[in-house]
Formats: sequence, C-alpha cells, structure tokens
Amino acid sequence: MPAKPPPLPPVRSLKLRKTLSAPGLLERVRGCFSEVTEHRKTKPDYPLVDVLMLGLALFSLKDGSLLQFDKQRGDKARRHNLKTLFGIADAPCDSQMRTVLDGVKPQRLRPVFRAIHQELQRQGILEGYRFLGKYLVSIDGTGIFSSGAISCPDCCIKTHKDGREEYYHQMLAAVLVHPDKNTVLPFFPEAITKQDGSKKNDCEHNASKRLIPQLRQDFPRMEMILLQDALSCNAPHIRLLKSNGYSFIITAKARSSSLLLNTVLDGLANGSTQELAGTTSKKLRCGYRYANDIPLNHANQDVRVNYIDYWEERPDGTTFIYDCVTDIPLTADNVADVVRAGRSRWKVENETFNTLKNLGYNLEHNYGHGKQHLSTVFATLMMLAFLIDQIQEACCQYFQAARTRLQSRTALWEKMRGMFREHLISDWESFYAAIIWGYEHADLTPKGIRSG
Repeated sequence: MPAKPPPLPPVRSLKLRKTLSAPGLLERVRGCFSEVTEHRKTKPDYPLVDVLMLGLALFSLKDGSLLQFDKQRGDKARRHNLKTLFGIADAPCDSQMRTVLDGVKPQRLRPVFRAIHQELQRQGILEGYRFLGKYLVSIDGTGIFSSGAISCPDCCIKTHKDGREEYYHQMLAAVLVHPDKNTVLPFFPEAITKQDGSKKNDCEHNASKRLIPQLRQDFPRMEMILLQDALSCNAPHIRLLKSNGYSFIITAKARSSSLLLNTVLDGLANGSTQELAGTTSKKLRCGYRYANDIPLNHANQDVRVNYIDYWEERPDGTTFIYDCVTDIPLTADNVADVVRAGRSRWKVENETFNTLKNLGYNLEHNYGHGKQHLSTVFATLMMLAFLIDQIQEACCQYFQAARTRLQSRTALWEKMRGMFREHLISDWESFYAAIIWGYEHADLTPKGIRSG
C-alpha cells in the first residue's frame, strides 16, 4: 500500500515569507525585468517588462503548449489572474510575445538570477548549503532545441554522414547543490550557441570559459567548489578554475591516464598513497585510495592535483568505481566527504535536467524558435521559473503544504493550471490556500477565490 501522506496543517496556520515566496520573488523579478534594455525602435504596444513576465508566467504554470496558453488570453479569469498574480496589466498574443522576446539578448536576464541569489544570502538560506566549508556548484550541459528544418543564426549545426544537417541549441547550467538536499538553486545558464561573428560551432568547453569568470564576477566573495565531469579533467580547464579562485572536484577516468593511476599505485609501496576501508550508509563495503600533490598527466606535470580512487560494492554483486581529482588536501577525516561532494555533481542531471524534461517544465519542447534569441530566452525563463519553485520548495510554507496536499509536482502544476483558468484569484496566499484546504472552506476570505 502507498505511504499515507502527512497530515495537512490547520487552516490559516501558515506564514507567507515576504521575499522568499511567490509574490516577493516575482516582485524582485519584475524589478529586474524593468531594467532590461528596450530593443524595439518604435513605440511598443506592450511594455517589455510585461512581455517578459508573461513568458515567465507560461513556465510558472507549466503550460505544455504556447498556443493553448494563448487561447485563454480573452478569458476573464486569465486576464484577472495574470494581473493579480504576475502584475501583467495587458498581455500580448502568443505571436507578439515570440516576436518581442526574440529580440531580447539572453545576457540581459542575468541580473535577475544574481539578485535572487543575493537575497538568499541576505536571508541566510545559503548557509544551509555549505559543505566542506564552501558551496558546491555542479556544472553540466544539456540540449534545449534540435531540428532538421528550423534554424536561426545562433544555431549550431551538425552534419550527418548522409549529408543531412541538424540545427541545435544547448545550454551550460551551474547549479548550487548539497549532498543531503533535494532542492537545487540554479545560477544564470550560459547558452551554447554560435557566437557573434563565428563560423564555428560553440561547445561546452568554450561556454565554460564564459560562465566561470561571469560566476566569479557575480559572486566575488562566494567560496565555491565546482563539480564537473571528466570532460573538464584537463590542464587548461584546471588552470582556468585556479585563475578564478575556485576549488574543484572533477570526475577522472584514471584508467585511461596511466600517470595518475600508476602514481597512486606506486604510492602504496612508498607510503605516499593512503588506503581506507569502510561501509556505506546501506552497510555495503567500500574503500578509498588517495594521494596528494601528484601530476595530472605526462604533458602537464606542473599541474598538481589530489586524487581519489573510490570503490563501492553494489547489492547485485557488482562494484561501483568513482575517481576524481581535486585541489582539496585529502586526509582520512575528509576523504569520504570529498567523495560525497563529488558524487553530488549528478544533481545537475537528476534534480535539474530530468526535472525540467520530465516533470512538467517541458525542456526541449519547441515553444518557438524565432530568428534571433527566442529559443535561448525561453530556456532561460524556464530555468528562472524552476529557481523560483525550488526556493519555494525550500522556504515557503504554503508551497510546501500544497506539495504535501497534491503529493507530486505534476499533480500540483495541473491543479494550479485548472484553478488559474476557472477562478478569479486575488493573491498568491489565497491561491495556495485554496489548493491546500479547498476554495470553499469557510475560513477562506470570500474575495480570495471566486468563480471565473
């Protein structure tokens, strides 16, 4: 039998945090959007801030179809709720929204991510994400668009063996993670698209050379440990991390790098390599071999790293192996935590990309490609909606109770969409209260939720 959901809190027992719930976060977003440079040369029919907020509303409500979202544009409930919940006085149609957002340079949206993270710092929320004394930031790339027919100047191009051309966009995400937390907090993502004036495709490596300095520029005093996959286990990238003042834990494939592995194996005889054995939280055998200050490879012996070779027995009798290099000095007291930190790199895929693709956000769905930046702008707004949801999941009692009431994200999104279409909602508190306790509950204010 499925587990019984925890009981709901008493009616009106919850508090709405001023800055870290939907109304406060959306107010901050709107303030940042109002600073985005207007790119239209003629007098606009709709303020740019409202068009950006409309795009955010689309992803906040997880509408799988822009056309379906637009069909309700004339509905009384939708017009009312866009104004009361998102501050949008008059919404353009879907084609107008696409045209306007297509001309917005994605980098113009970077300040809103910075502002939200700065508020999280001020409120002390980020302290709970410290691990090994710093903040773990996992970085990885994912696809956001692919087509054999639709393209724009920003598209990268893949030519298949049969001559077919495929056009695609990707993005590189940087996400604040913690081994013991399910919530993740994304920073501004870097687009992997063809750069201005370049005839060559962009790639994850080049995007990282833009993202990493920008992350340091946005948060100059924030001590971070960057978590990356084996593609980043190379001397130029490690030099880039060090020059920007980052610590790192990078997955290694030492079995294809004889110097790393052989140095550690040789160290077992001369005492420079340490070896530990133990058990996992599930009582399975595991072990660590680690050494400090060893050369990364033959060609870059000046790049010194610390290396861990970790193994873990699985219940099916197989052995899981994880290798990594780091700049963190390794000891018997911290090697297990370094491995835990390094393995939390997967949260950028599991808790971020998989959620965006499979749990209602519809990453990789083509909401509109445009002729300039539309695809990337939509992906960035989707990531912003995800950040707002993750903050509410961690900080907002109303959102947490609504999740408890519906038990899954997808069920919550469906309930929110239905109420948004059918009822006049005065504010976010009434919106969540109606989801948690029912809009006909006697304790709810009569004006909170009304029939549309």
